[in-house]
Amino acid sequence: MFSFVTYALINAFTPGPGNILALNTMTNYGWKKGKPLYFGIFAGYFFVQALCAFFIFGLENFINPIMNVLTYAGSIYILWLAYQVAISKPDNKTSDKQPSFWIGFVLQIVNVKIFLFGITALTGYITPYYSSLGTLLFFEMIIATVGMIATMTWIFFGGLLQSTYFKHYRIINIILALLLLQCAVALLLQ
Repeated sequence: MFSFVTYALINAFTPGPGNILALNTMTNYGWKKGKPLYFGIFAGYFFVQALCAFFIFGLENFINPIMNVLTYAGSIYILWLAYQVAISKPDNKTSDKQPSFWIGFVLQIVNVKIFLFGITALTGYITPYYSSLGTLLFFEMIIATVGMIATMTWIFFGGLLQSTYFKHYRIINIILALLLLQCAVALLLQ
């Protein structure tokens, strides 16, 4: 159990597309305008982890083709996000483009990192001891909750950095876009 918790904490808190997008949205729009996107990220996280439990429970023969498609779709989506982050500017209160639930949710659906996180955690730490669907879902919900807490941490730090961000948004956006680019490249090189 200690190994499972350690693995979950390390994986959830490391930079990934969802955490980087949450940080960027917080610095650009703040909590109130960013809430739909954050809730989309959270809902997507729980949805993906539930899918992982079902895959591990009985659909393991179908996981490889699905993961291949998600790898390429996720890489393309992350590249698009990197571009959007790179060109974004702080909220000028007149922008029509606002963070949405669906952007956050879709990001998680194509976020191969959290699929691999959920599948690896179950197959490496849980299925050697438990195999019922209820137990697998329980542990995946723990993973999703840890992921949600990690994303909330990134949102919190985005709030702390907001005034600095407004002064240096171009440099910060380029760094965040490069981190997203690294995520996309890492997906393709797996």
